[in-house]
Amino acid sequence: MTLDLHGFGPALAAGTLVTIQLALSALCLGLVLGLLGALAKTSPYKPLQWLGGTYSTIVRGVPELLWVLLIYFGTVQGLAALGEFLGVGSLELNPFAAGTIALGLCFGAYATEVFRGAILAIPKGHREAGMALGMSKGRILWKLILPQMWRIALPGLGNLFMILMKDTALVSVIGLEEIMRRSQIAVTASKEPFTFYLAAAFIYLGLTVIAMIGMHLLEKRASRGFVRSA
Repeated sequence: MTLDLHGFGPALAAGTLVTIQLALSALCLGLVLGLLGALAKTSPYKPLQWLGGTYSTIVRGVPELLWVLLIYFGTVQGLAALGEFLGVGSLELNPFAAGTIALGLCFGAYATEVFRGAILAIPKGHREAGMALGMSKGRILWKLILPQMWRIALPGLGNLFMILMKDTALVSVIGLEEIMRRSQIAVTASKEPFTFYLAAAFIYLGLTVIAMIGMHLLEKRASRGFVRSA
């Protein structure tokens, strides 16, 4: 079966590129937020525990689509007011930046729990061994905790990233021309919704397969020297 894309093939390819860029940008932001959140929740200091718990609870309790809308329209009004106050005209946050912040915020909240579980899975004896060798807390974190945490957290992070790639479709509601937005434009022009939504489904499926292969290679590399359980 071949799909007649009526000349919209390049537009879908451009939308695919935007989707990949958005997913990777949100991933980078989310990993940083997730790691900070996990370190806060596992910290011995109560204010940090409260801060990390509040972040993950509030963000996970609100649908991703609402975060996209709140961040985009909220920052539009806020930046407009800031621009008027500074006398530099109207400032704007483009849909790509808003989508990156919203999706990164949501990914980070879920990644916080993945990282937290990975940190708690590391035996306390490893930290004690580092302290016995005279290592500082920062060096123990960098040399002992983070490498092991990364290996344990990878499967969960891989699942979150595949969900993140599909969640990029939500950013089409604020005008970002990713796969779904390009497909909607093609449907409006051609009046063939099944053709273009099926093409979008194949594109997302292809991206998911590529992500799965990449995660498998990362897990294999991170697990060097460890024997997998049956």
